[in-house]
Amino acid sequence: MASAADEDLAASKTDGFKVGEKKTVEEYAKLDQNDDSLNRWKASLGITNSPALPVDPKDTRRCVIQSLALEVAGRPDITIDLSVPGALQSLKSKPFAIKEGSKFRMKATFKVQHDVLSGLKYIQVVKRKGIRVSKDEEMLGSYAPNTQEKPIHEKKFAEDEAPSGMIARGHYEAVSRFADDDDNDHLRFEWSFDITKDWK
Repeated sequence: MASAADEDLAASKTDGFKVGEKKTVEEYAKLDQNDDSLNRWKASLGITNSPALPVDPKDTRRCVIQSLALEVAGRPDITIDLSVPGALQSLKSKPFAIKEGSKFRMKATFKVQHDVLSGLKYIQVVKRKGIRVSKDEEMLGSYAPNTQEKPIHEKKFAEDEAPSGMIARGHYEAVSRFADDDDNDHLRFEWSFDITKDWK
């Protein structure tokens, strides 16, 4: 039986949608090579003739989230390098401060290895004093494995606005996950933030 946290972070389902047949990068590259429309689609995924990046065969991960950042216009980005030991753990214990009413966006950098990653999405549940106040889901797209020409993927999320007012100020806790069309977890983490009257 799924836990309440798992149910909170479940991706939405579209009635009638079925995940397509899995193909390797090589199979996609050879698919209908004379079809201009299909070639444009393959290029949008990043399927090119550029040599693939070397991958450690022992590292079976298909998607490696390398950093997360909070972008606010006119302020330096707050970036968490996830390759640093303890970085994920510090996300919960060291909250971001976000000024009430400010507009911000998240940004993720990641690499894809081994095969095409289909339907990467970000799901986030925010709670305050144990009560869920929001659930957000953002489709990030499908990606081919990184190449020497494109060694990293970067995705900026939709802009968001922090709540404002005395009641909105305070501490919030969030649980987030990056998942794909097959509902595989690529990263799941807890973090926290404070809505403040002014920037700290």
